[in-house]
Amino acid sequence: MIDGAATLARRLERYRAALPTVLPPAAIDARDGRGASDLAVRLAAAVDGEVVTSPEGRIVRCEVPVRNVPVDRWRLTTLPGQPPPDVPLVCLDTETTGLATAAGTAAFLVGLGWWEGSDRYRQIQLLLPDHGEERALLTAIQAAIPPSAWLVTYNGRGFDWPLLTTRYRLARRDAPAHAGHLDLLPVVRRLFRHRMIDARLRTAEAELLGLHRVGDVEGWEIPGRYHEFLRGGSAVPLAEVARHNDQDVRSLAWLLAHLADRYGDPFDRSGAPPGDLAGLARSFARENRLNEALDCLDAAVDRPIPRTVRSTPSSADAGRPDDAPWWSPRRPADFGGRQERPSIATVVPRGAALAAPWTTERIAIDRAHLLRRLGRFPEADEAWSALAAGPGRIAIVAAVELAKIREHRLRDRRGALEAVVHGLDAVERRRRLGRPEPALEADLLRRSARLRHRLGPIGRSVR
Repeated sequence: MIDGAATLARRLERYRAALPTVLPPAAIDARDGRGASDLAVRLAAAVDGEVVTSPEGRIVRCEVPVRNVPVDRWRLTTLPGQPPPDVPLVCLDTETTGLATAAGTAAFLVGLGWWEGSDRYRQIQLLLPDHGEERALLTAIQAAIPPSAWLVTYNGRGFDWPLLTTRYRLARRDAPAHAGHLDLLPVVRRLFRHRMIDARLRTAEAELLGLHRVGDVEGWEIPGRYHEFLRGGSAVPLAEVARHNDQDVRSLAWLLAHLADRYGDPFDRSGAPPGDLAGLARSFARENRLNEALDCLDAAVDRPIPRTVRSTPSSADAGRPDDAPWWSPRRPADFGGRQERPSIATVVPRGAALAAPWTTERIAIDRAHLLRRLGRFPEADEAWSALAAGPGRIAIVAAVELAKIREHRLRDRRGALEAVVHGLDAVERRRRLGRPEPALEADLLRRSARLRHRLGPIGRSVR
């Protein structure tokens, strides 16, 4: 009971210290810094931190207990775009006074996390009690980022780091040097967007890590809470902002651990969802690691892809060529040509999952392209032949690709002409269904004329 009473007394003392204090303008603007000192003390009491004073000003520093977050760096480095296993990683996330990266926006909370040893994850938060103390904040950030480290962020390449770089430039200082920058947002989009409504960090936590935040502050609320504090309001609402930032920085570490554990080993990742493997294959292909990309597609191509059924069709559904019959009033007129791809940002009903953009046919198409890039032309011929035997527009595209391989790589002009004839038959079938393909038809007709001319009497016998 005595310990409980002491704990309650300490909490009550911190709560009273965090309450707003009405100061006269003269006190706030005093050159001895008493106004800024009062803001720092109240902010430190609210977030359970400490005031750090330096010749450049005052900031609030908050450190949480060290957590156990093991990350297998050797497995992680086998994935595309990942840092070398022997460089330090610094996870970074900011809370700002706005959503722009221009001169009028500042970072008032910077969360940093790094590993001590192989699994001890340490986090600190640096908070700005007043705009006049920014130089002290910038110095503390620079001291926490070793020049040999890689930054790990979520949308940090497009927002957090450009914003901090702007603040350093305004202070006429160079931004902290670092060896590399790993932004996890493009990684999540490329691998997992097929099974997530959006690519926000909170969504990635729920879908990939099974973490669901309760009572978390919304991002749009954060600038207003800080501005209210600067106007003399309570510092207590900023405690929720600090918890939000703490979770963001910790989630960066957990995402790295998830990538290493689930996808770092070829055998382990073979059981991942086919859409994940297809996205990972494209990441490998972007780095010209074609054999690893092909291994991912080989593991995904023969497995069924679950499709999410939605009760309300979206605008993307109406624009896709094979989702509704040609006579349906939901389908706009189709005059052929290039099909417009549905955007991943399509608005969907709350609680509904985004329809998977990966299909068995799309995975097979990527695999056929990879086989051609690898120079495995007989296997590519087999892959495109299987696609050409299917229905819809894909069969016509596959016939064109099959004709290219046979004519230019396998030197089989008769086989190329047979593929062209098969493609023209598919074009005719689609025209009868009210789905003409004028661009593809023109391409096939040009190839047919050229091949028949080169084959001479043999070409005229192919029907």
